[in-house]
Amino acid sequence: MKKVFLAVTLLISLLGFSQQEIKLDVADALIIRSLEFSYEKYLTENSSVGISALFNLTKQGIGFRYNENSMITPYYRHYFTPNAQWNFFGEGFLGINSGKKESIKDSNNYDIKYTDGALGLAVGMKYIATGGIVIDVYGGLGRNLFGSDSAILVPRIGLNLGWRF
Repeated sequence: MKKVFLAVTLLISLLGFSQQEIKLDVADALIIRSLEFSYEKYLTENSSVGISALFNLTKQGIGFRYNENSMITPYYRHYFTPNAQWNFFGEGFLGINSGKKESIKDSNNYDIKYTDGALGLAVGMKYIATGGIVIDVYGGLGRNLFGSDSAILVPRIGLNLGWRF
């Protein structure tokens, strides 16, 4: 655990001292029982790059869950209203996802593993408080490109709560 904390600290310090954000998707944590953490770094006041990591904690047979067991999502955001407290943005992302699929319908035997990459778009709004608290809401859709065992569509939905530093 100490090595992971040290590696994350070094990575963040190497990225410079421009505006950065760390966020947790509270909607996924409360509704779907998954954890999604995000890190975002501003390139200019109109654009940023970030990365999200999703870990699904719900059992495989539950009907209301993400298909993916884990997903790493690098993204690029363009902000259309950079000087306002409420910012509207568009996002392009690449979701590298993995999960399991049933081998036979209604067998509850999830033995086909897959890893795929989804390319997609999302839109959203971000509120930035003067004290550094950040709330963003977004929704979008991606399409898996490579595998035949993976789900065709990948959702990108979130309600993030975070901190800008």
